[in-house]
Amino acid sequence: MLTGVRVNRFRRVMHLGLGVSYGLLLVTAQAGNAPTAFVLASSAFSPGARMPKQHTCDGADLSPALSWNEAPAGTKSFALVVDDPDAPAGTWVHWVIYDLPGDVAQLPIGVPQNDTLVSGAKQGVNDFQRVGYNGPCPPPGKPHRYIFTLYALDSPLGLKPRVTKAEVLRATEGHVLTRTELVGTYMR
Repeated sequence: MLTGVRVNRFRRVMHLGLGVSYGLLLVTAQAGNAPTAFVLASSAFSPGARMPKQHTCDGADLSPALSWNEAPAGTKSFALVVDDPDAPAGTWVHWVIYDLPGDVAQLPIGVPQNDTLVSGAKQGVNDFQRVGYNGPCPPPGKPHRYIFTLYALDSPLGLKPRVTKAEVLRATEGHVLTRTELVGTYMR
């Protein structure tokens, strides 16, 4: 059971010794006396920074590459939800992906918009009424925040493809070991 959550920001970290810089948001969750670090990162943007055009409706609308590490012991699957809490009509869901195997630690750029991926992961329906990722597409004005929330779960959800964010979050109840967030911004 989580007893506390601490958030730290790091400027840059070398990933796999390849010289790729990642912006990180580190969430330290303390379960009992054993702290663990669960980190979600993207090579496309740093936390709080503007997302590149290629990941938006103004570009190729490709999902950004994501990676994570230090999932807690007992992680059997992951679920990822991306939404925009600044949308005029209320929070707008851009991506729902779940049943990512517990041994997976990354998603490549441009995840296919298929119901089920080769890994067995499934994708839900976003608020564009499409399967898979659809990136930022805000109306002109102030920047919007795009929150990538990754959940480490103690079991796969076992849901069929094409479910909604609400259905995924309901299924995660009682199964979340920890979660982490990465936030990007975009404006037009």
